[in-house]
Amino acid sequence: MPTISFLEAFADAWNRHDLDAIMAHMAEDGVFVSSNGTKAEGAVQVRETFRSVLDSFPDVSFDSASHFVSGDRGVSEWTFSGTDAEDGSIVDVRGCDIFTFGDGKIVLKDTYLK
Repeated sequence: MPTISFLEAFADAWNRHDLDAIMAHMAEDGVFVSSNGTKAEGAVQVRETFRSVLDSFPDVSFDSASHFVSGDRGVSEWTFSGTDAEDGSIVDVRGCDIFTFGDGKIVLKDTYLK
């Protein structure tokens, strides 16, 4: 079962912009639901969606993170900071991911923004 250390490593992979390390935490049939409700299903779609986040915000970082795990569920709270590659605007927003785990991986990453 994933632990707080697992979620810390996942967040660290995002902060390093290491897509392979990010995807190593996701189940092959994992699902990502973005804060606007868009759903990516399976490793190919999830990877493409995560890549688009990294491309859209090339300096993205997830700071002030805290994590919680209970059984097959977890939560990460963070501040998303980055510069929009299209228009140069600065984004700085609080949010959280609610996770469901299966077989030691993330099977659902559901993101919420404040």
